[in-house]
This record gives sequence, C-alpha cells and structure tokens, in this order.
Amino acid sequence: MRSYVVGAAWAQARGLDFDRELFFVAAMLHDLALTPPFDSHTVAFEEAGGHLARVLTAGLGWSGERRDRAAEVIVLHMRDDVAPDVDVESRLLQVGTSADVSGTGLEEFDPSFTDALVAAYPRQGFARAFVGLLEDQAERKPGCAAAALTATGWAERALAHPLDQDPAGG
Repeated sequence: MRSYVVGAAWAQARGLDFDRELFFVAAMLHDLALTPPFDSHTVAFEEAGGHLARVLTAGLGWSGERRDRAAEVIVLHMRDDVAPDVDVESRLLQVGTSADVSGTGLEEFDPSFTDALVAAYPRQGFARAFVGLLEDQAERKPGCAAAALTATGWAERALAHPLDQDPAGG
C-alpha cells in the first residue's frame, strides 16, 4: 500500500494523469511472487508476479489487453527507469517501490506526508524481511534482476531506510 500511496502522491505533485485502478492493482500484486505460495523456481519474481496478475485480474473480468498491461507494469518495476511520458503506471510503481524499499526519492516529500504514511501503514520490520526475500531470489536465480540489485550493496541502503530510523538516535 505504501508503494501505491507514494507513487500516486508523486504523480499528483507533477500533475500526471494515470489509470488509478491499474496502478493500484499492480502495486498490490507486484511482490506477491516473493511469498512462498506464489514463488516460482524457474522465473524471476517480477515475471511470476506478472503471470499472477494476469490470472487474478481475469477474475476481475479484465480484458486480455488490460491483464497484459497489469503484468507489464509489474515486470517493469524491476527494470531500468521508465519515463512517465512513456509509461506512467510503470514509472509510478518504480517510484513507489524505490521509496518504500530503500528510501530513494523520499526527500521530495514533506515529512508530514511520510509521517502520515508510516502511521497509516507501519513498516513493522519490512526492510529486514524484504532484504531476506530478495537475497533468497538472488541466490536461487543468479541471472535475475534481484541478483543484480543485491550485488550493488542495495541491502545496506534498504536496512538503513530513513523511515526505519529513530530520529532520537535510540
């Protein structure tokens, strides 16, 4: 939910129009394939998440084209940055997940926004759990985007997320 809220706020601040339903569904499903019941041992989690999105959105009655679009947004969130004028929903998921996972871009938001975000959707050990899930993916799937990301020292950034730090230093 935090990824959706951040991405939507980022879009609003820039006056970007986007498909709210598509973005919301992609944001809610984008990491589902990191969980054991949905983990694929043969494809990267974002690709497996795209497959899951196709199946789950079929249950919503979405057209094949719209289901494919949800999958695309999920897959692209782990790829190189997408410009908002090329694919706004994919860019919003990239912005939202980057802010949620490693704190990238949070400095663009007023502290009252981030305080309200964490109050509404507490992190509750998210960073450590997420790092473990991505490191597991990287170890089992050495050619995936998670492996490339973990090789950059990303885990240290995620574990030092500004929203997890005690401002009193305790």
